[in-house]
Amino acid sequence: MDKLEARIRNHDREIEKMCNHHFQGFVDSITELLKVRGEAQKLKVQVTETNQKLQNDGKQLLDAMDELRQCRLQQRNIATTIDKLTHCLPVLEMYSRLQEQMRAKRYYPALCTLEQLEQTCLPKAGQYRFCSIMADNIPRLRTHIRDVSMSDLKDFLESIRKHSDKIGETAMKQAQVQRSLDNALTHQQRAGSGRRSRKEAGQGTELDGQGGSPLSEQDSGILDVEDEEEEDDEVPGAHDLVDFSPVYRCLHIYTVLGARDTFENYYRKQRRKQARLVLQPHSNMHETLEGYSRYFNQIVGFFVVEDHVLHTTQGLVNRAYVEELWELALSKTIAALRTHSSYCTDPDLILDLKNLTVLFTDTLQGYGFPVNQLFDMLLEMRDQYGEMLLKKWNQSFRQILDQDNYSPIPVATEEEHKRIAGHFPFNDPEWEKMPFPKKLPFSEFVPKFYSQLKEFIYACLKYSEDLHLSSTEIDDMIRKSTNLLLTRTLSNCLQYAIKKKNVGLAELVQIIINTTHLEQSCHYLEEFISNITSVPPDTVGATKLYGTSTFKDARHAAEEEIYTNLNQKIDQFLQLADYDWMAPQGGGQASDYLSDLIAFLCSTFAVFTHLPGKVAQTACMSACKHLSTSLLQLLLEADVRQVSMGALQQFNVDVKECERFARAGPVPGFQGDTLLLAFIDLRQLLDLFTQWDWSTYLADYGRPTSKYLRVNPHTALALLEKISQAMKDTSRKNNMFAQFRKNERDKQKLIDTVVKQLRNLISSHQS
Repeated sequence: MDKLEARIRNHDREIEKMCNHHFQGFVDSITELLKVRGEAQKLKVQVTETNQKLQNDGKQLLDAMDELRQCRLQQRNIATTIDKLTHCLPVLEMYSRLQEQMRAKRYYPALCTLEQLEQTCLPKAGQYRFCSIMADNIPRLRTHIRDVSMSDLKDFLESIRKHSDKIGETAMKQAQVQRSLDNALTHQQRAGSGRRSRKEAGQGTELDGQGGSPLSEQDSGILDVEDEEEEDDEVPGAHDLVDFSPVYRCLHIYTVLGARDTFENYYRKQRRKQARLVLQPHSNMHETLEGYSRYFNQIVGFFVVEDHVLHTTQGLVNRAYVEELWELALSKTIAALRTHSSYCTDPDLILDLKNLTVLFTDTLQGYGFPVNQLFDMLLEMRDQYGEMLLKKWNQSFRQILDQDNYSPIPVATEEEHKRIAGHFPFNDPEWEKMPFPKKLPFSEFVPKFYSQLKEFIYACLKYSEDLHLSSTEIDDMIRKSTNLLLTRTLSNCLQYAIKKKNVGLAELVQIIINTTHLEQSCHYLEEFISNITSVPPDTVGATKLYGTSTFKDARHAAEEEIYTNLNQKIDQFLQLADYDWMAPQGGGQASDYLSDLIAFLCSTFAVFTHLPGKVAQTACMSACKHLSTSLLQLLLEADVRQVSMGALQQFNVDVKECERFARAGPVPGFQGDTLLLAFIDLRQLLDLFTQWDWSTYLADYGRPTSKYLRVNPHTALALLEKISQAMKDTSRKNNMFAQFRKNERDKQKLIDTVVKQLRNLISSHQS
C-alpha cells in the first residue's frame, strides 16, 4: 500500500508538471475560442439564412424529385406486373380454352390442352393461388375426361350392337350391287365373244334389300342418312354410316393417359361378348328367310366394324384377334345353319337361304375373310336340298298320275299340236301325215312328266349357281340329282301307278305306251342339260342319265302287271266253271264261262294294238299258257275224284274252243300256230284219252318223235285213276245185284293194266 501511495504521488506530480507546462497554451486556446465563438455565431446565422434560402429555393425541386421517385416506383411495378401477367395470361387463356373444350365435349383436344397447361404454362406462371387451384384440379379433369370418353365408347358399342344388322344390310347390298355389275359385265363379254347364253336357265333368287340406313345417336357412331329410292341413290358404304370418332377419341385419350393397354383389353373383351351375342341365332330363325337375313346382317355388320377398326387404328385390334373372332364366327355360323336348315322342309326356302348365304360369303370375302368352309357347307346343304326336291317332285308326279285319264291326247288343230310339242319332243312322220283331228299315242302325263323333269333340272341348276363350281361339276351334280329323281322318285311313282288297286288293263297298256315315249325322250334331256351347263354330252367321265333303264323297268313292271291282271281275270272266269264230272256224255258247245272268257280276251287284246308287238304277243302267250295250265289244274284237282268220259268230252270241246281262239290270231305277229303251243300239253293229254291210244304212248315214251311227248305219266296216271273210279262207280250203280258185263270187265282190266304200266314207268324213271 505504501508503494502504491508513493506511486500515486509520483503520478500526481507528473500530472501537475504537465498541466503547468500546458496551462498557457490552454489559456491561449480559450481566448482564441472565445474569439471564434463570435465568428461562429455569425457564420451560424449566415448558414441559417442561407439554408432557409436554399430550402425555399429547393422545395419545388424536392417535390419534383418526389414525384419522379413515385413515377419510377410505379414504372418498376408496372414492368413487374406486365412480366407476371405475361406468364399468367397464357395459363388463364389455356384454362379458358380447356373449359370451352370440356363444355363442347371435345375431350381429346381438352386433354392435350390440359397436358400443355400442366407441363408448360403453370411452371412458368409461378406460385399463385389460382395456379395451385388449377394444378389441384388437373387430376380430377383427367379422370372426368377418361370417364366421359369411356361412357361415349360404351354408348358407341351399344349402338353398333343394336345397328349391326343395318350396317350388315348395307354392306351386303353393296356386295349385291357389285355382283350384279360383275354378272352384267360377264354377260356382255360372253355376248361379245359370240358365246351362246344359257337358255331358259332359272335365275338365282336374290335379296331385294330396302335402301334404309341406321338412325343417328349423339356420340353413338351412327350417322343419319335419308332413305331414298334405290335406283336414284348410290348404296352408302359402311364407313358412310358409322362414325368411328368415339373409338378414335377414346383410344387417343387413353394413349395420352398412358392406359392404352387397359383400353385395348376392354374394347376387345366387350366386342367378344357382342360377337357371342350376335352369333347366337333365334330359336325360330328357320321359319322364315327374314330370320336368316337378320342373323347374317348382324354378323356382317360386326365384322365390317372390326375390319374398319383394324385398318384405321394402329394396334387397337390386330389381324390375329380378328382371325380368332372369325374362326369363332365361322364355326358358330356353320353349326347354326346346319341345325336350323335341317328343320326346313321347303326347297324354295332352302334355295333362298343358299342365295342369301352366297351373298353373305361374297360380302365377307370382299373384306378379306376366308369363306371356303361356308361354300363346303353349302355343298353339304345341296344334298338336303336335293332330298327336298325329290319329296316335292314325288308329290307332283303322284298328283299328275292321279289326275291322268290314261287316254291318248286328242289334237284338233295345229295350234294344239304346237302347244303340246312345246312341252314334249314328239317326232313321228307317219303321225304328222294324219289329218286333224287326231290323237297322240300317249296320255297327258307324258308332257307333264317331261316338263317336271326340266323344272327339276332348273331347280338343281339354281342351287349350283354362284357356288364357284366349274361347268363340269355343275353338269355332274345336275345329272346325279336327275338320276336320283329318275331311279328313285319317278320309278316309285310309276310303280305306285302300276301297283295301285283297281288299275285296269287299259291303264296299264297306256302306261307302257307312255313310258316308251318317255324313254325315247331321254336323249333330249341329255341335250337339255348339256345346253344349260355348256358341257358336251360326250365329255370324258360325264355321268349318263339312267332314264332309259328307269322307263324300261317301269314298262316291264307294267307288262308283268298286265300278265298278272290277265291271269287274275282268267282265274275269275274259271271260278265260274261248273263241270258235271260225272256227265254221261258231253255237249256240243263250249261252256258258257269259257265263251265269256274268250270274248273278254278278244276285247282285251284289241286294246293291245298300240303296244309294242312283243309285249302284246307275250301277254297273249302268257294268258293262253295260264289258261291251259289252269284248265289242267281244274281237271286234276284233288276235289275231283271221278271224271266220266262224257265230262272229258265236254272238257275237250272247251279246249278246242280255246284252240280256235289261239288259231284266230288275237294278236298279230305269231308265226304259224305258235300260239297253239300253249295248249299242246292239254291237247296231247285229251287226245290220248279220247283216242285211248295207250299202246302208242307206252311204246314211244321217252322218244323225241313221240306223238304224246308232252304228256307227263304222273298226269296221265292221275286222270286215268279218276276215270277208272268213275267207271267203277257207274258200273256198281247200274249192276247193283249183278256182275259186270263182259266188255266193262275187259275195259276195267285194260285200265288196271295201263295203270300198272304207268306206275312201273314212273318208278323206273325215278330210280
